[in-house]
Amino acid sequence: QVQVVESGGGLVQAGGSLRLYCAASGSTYSIYKMGWYRQTPGNQRELVATITSGGDTNYADSVKGRFTIVRDTAWRSMYLQMNSLKPDDTAVYFCIAYSLANPQQSWGQGTQVTVSS
Repeated sequence: QVQVVESGGGLVQAGGSLRLYCAASGSTYSIYKMGWYRQTPGNQRELVATITSGGDTNYADSVKGRFTIVRDTAWRSMYLQMNSLKPDDTAVYFCIAYSLANPQQSWGQGTQVTVSS
């Protein structure tokens, strides 16, 4: 079983930067992909970025060129570097780990990011 915990959220002014961290524990050897989703009140979670064991990355169009997802090779940690933040980036950000073992998806509790205009 894999557990993930996020950290690094907070309040920042528009144009600023934040780095979100996700620490994984448990059966990290079974992870093949990790990612970030975000959610605002009344809306579904939306994909922000993912990274695979091969290093392939995928970003939402809204964050391309501004956010970068990075992981360590042992899947023990991952972070999301967020630059040029906009008020529309305000959300709760969730880390997710995709595993070959059950449960196949492990979510964190979320971390709040607030971007003021």
